[in-house]
Amino acid sequence: MKPINLAIADDHKIFRNGLKATLEDYPDLKLIIEASNGKELIGQMATQVPDVVLMDIKMPEMDGMQTTAYLREHFGQVKVLTLSMHNEDKYIVDMMKAGASGYLLKNAEPEEIIEAIATVYNKGFYFNEHLSVTLIKQLVGPGSYTENPGQQNIELNDREIEILRLVCQEYSNQEIADKIFLSVRTVEGYRARLFEKTGSKNLVGLVIFAIKKGIISV
Repeated sequence: MKPINLAIADDHKIFRNGLKATLEDYPDLKLIIEASNGKELIGQMATQVPDVVLMDIKMPEMDGMQTTAYLREHFGQVKVLTLSMHNEDKYIVDMMKAGASGYLLKNAEPEEIIEAIATVYNKGFYFNEHLSVTLIKQLVGPGSYTENPGQQNIELNDREIEILRLVCQEYSNQEIADKIFLSVRTVEGYRARLFEKTGSKNLVGLVIFAIKKGIISV
C-alpha cells in the first residue's frame, strides 16, 4: 500500500514543526511539501502533487480560502483538510464551499488529525462530532460524498430507518423511546446496531450515511 502524500500550508513554523513531529510516527503518511502560504504551496506543486493538503486559513500573500479554491480548479484530485483555530460556522462553511474536504481545529489530538487525514483520503470527507447536524446538512449533498465501499450493500429494516431518522433529528434515546413506544434499552440497541452496520463512528457519520441513502433530505 502506497503512503498518503501530504503537504502542510501554514505560516506558523512552530505549528508546522509540531505537526511534522506527529506525522513522523506514521509510516503510511509521507510529508512531501511544507509551505508558509498558498503561493509557496502552489509553486512547489509544479514538481510534486500531494494527496492531501493540511491547510491553514489565515496566511499572508495567499490565504487558505483562495488557495483551496485554486486547488479545486487546477488540482481537483487533491483533498484539502482545513486545520484552523477558528470554530465559527462561517469559516467552516466558507472553506467547504471553496472546496475543502474536511475541517479540524488545531487543538485536536494527534490521533484525530491522523484519522481525519485517512478519512479524507479514503472517503472524501471528514467531519467530527462537534459540528452540528444542521451544518452537516448544509455542507453535504446526496452526490457530494464518496461512499465507503462497505456501505454500498447495507440494508436497513423499517424500524432501523425510523430510528435513524429520529437520531438524525438529534432526539435523545429517551425521546425516541417515548415517540415510538419502545424501552430506552431497546433504542440503545438499535442505535448501536446502526453504528455497527454503517461503520459510522459518531452521529455525523450516521447523518452522512442517511443523506447519501436518501433516508433524510438536505
